[in-house]
Amino acid sequence: MGKIAFEEHFMTPGFEAYSSSFISLIEAETARVLTRRLNDFDDERIAIMDRNGIDKVILSQTGPGVQGEPDVQTAIDRARQSNDFLAERIARHGDRLAGFAILPMQAPETAAEELERCVRDLGFKGAMVHGHTDGVYYDARQFDVVWDKVQSLDVPFYLHPTNAKQDPFCFADHPELLGATWGWGVETGSHALRLLFGGVFDRFPDIKLVLGHMGEGLPFLRWRFDSRFEAYPCGVTLKRKPSEYFGSNILITTSGVCSHHALIGAIGEMGAENVLFSVDYPYESTELAAEFLDTAPLDDATRQMIGRDNAVRLFKL
Repeated sequence: MGKIAFEEHFMTPGFEAYSSSFISLIEAETARVLTRRLNDFDDERIAIMDRNGIDKVILSQTGPGVQGEPDVQTAIDRARQSNDFLAERIARHGDRLAGFAILPMQAPETAAEELERCVRDLGFKGAMVHGHTDGVYYDARQFDVVWDKVQSLDVPFYLHPTNAKQDPFCFADHPELLGATWGWGVETGSHALRLLFGGVFDRFPDIKLVLGHMGEGLPFLRWRFDSRFEAYPCGVTLKRKPSEYFGSNILITTSGVCSHHALIGAIGEMGAENVLFSVDYPYESTELAAEFLDTAPLDDATRQMIGRDNAVRLFKL
């Protein structure tokens, strides 16, 4: 089975400052390796794919990208710059690499136009956006133009973690809870729930939102979302039960959660056709992720569905 992975990152030249606060927390030698791998498209990246049975990866600018840019015009210009840079690098290995667009969500109409350009002209497979833009979430109606374009182009929108606009008070004096350990999942899962309860999937029923890290834990609470929303709807009306948007609109990847128990639980909640393999390279180990899938207690058909077939269908490969 040739695997396909699509939470696999790179760094656009000049974007390093956006990630500096995150990278600065990492031990110096680890940061050096990460930087080398983020900047490589030809040698180490392809060799690691070959060693671990990964046929194709869909690359995305590492976070927060232009979502961390306060100036709107600069965000627009740099998004286009990054997307053009990625398209040039993909062209050198078109059989192995593909791309996600980054979008200047500071300007929703321009973001929609940039997505269309990237899909139609550059051949990109969708978009990856690194969470909110300066504390603005995408259930707000000004982003409907983006969701309409996502739906009409029939490409997925990967909602990737980022830092909260303001750290929750319960994290005070516990910096270890910030970032990827816990805080990013809380932030991103909450953003996804805003989209669900904010009616985005009712207004645009065909969009596919992708969440990494076993869906940021949300699939395991589907029953509770239904139970408590029925008890406390707070004036919100949805066309379906909250649990029913999982699988139809929300898909998940295995990135960064190499637990067989979690995988079996996610399949039980989501259905195998809505769970997809990914690594989160270079922040997670490709070797460990590949071994995790290869040794998972699955029949061969389900393993291939998660490792490859679901991605082929989602990205029309």
